[in-house]
Amino acid sequence: MTRVLVVEDDPQLVRALVINMQARGYGVDAAPDGATALRLAAARRPDVVVVDLGLPDMDGTDVIKALRGWTRVPILVLSARRASDEKVAALDAGADDYITKPFSMDELLARLRAAVRRTEAVTLAPETVVVTTDGFTVDLAAKKATRDGHDVRLTPTEWHLLEILVCNPGRLITQRQLLQEVWGVSHSNKTNYLRVYMAQLRRKLEADPSHPRYLITEPGMGYRFEA
Repeated sequence: MTRVLVVEDDPQLVRALVINMQARGYGVDAAPDGATALRLAAARRPDVVVVDLGLPDMDGTDVIKALRGWTRVPILVLSARRASDEKVAALDAGADDYITKPFSMDELLARLRAAVRRTEAVTLAPETVVVTTDGFTVDLAAKKATRDGHDVRLTPTEWHLLEILVCNPGRLITQRQLLQEVWGVSHSNKTNYLRVYMAQLRRKLEADPSHPRYLITEPGMGYRFEA
């Protein structure tokens, strides 16, 4: 059973989320504030976290940062905040998706399913399991990246993007292809998502993120991985 942690202080919304998720076979824990959420996350080890940003004791972005200190669990933000800078701040903190209120329950559940899919193991041919560059190594089977001998913490969305690129060395992957593969068809024009996540990957993997050697942008077209 996939377990979801819902972090939300609106009791009516929590009730609706719990009913809808349980009806679809999810196990659900609910936390009304950030402190409770962090305790439950450590104790229950959820497969997905859905978090509001406007919590009574702390900002949801701080909850995301705290979770990212020890887990790569997919995190979906569910918030009434619509400003692009707040969305980017949440994504930069480690969120994998951002849904604004009011929202469609069907859309939320679709995003939830997509987040779970991104964490599932991929069967690969033995010769493609490890990709090595002079700067970093990507172990596709273990879903792990290392740089200078140290593990690099990647969110599930960052990993999915990196996995697509390194499995297609030298090939231009269009913005639309990446967006549809990682976020779904409904997000095929959200190029700002790609800019944010590619910048995060470069900060974590490239020696000089402003002049990338491996994760290359083809302006107006897409991205490619140069081994």
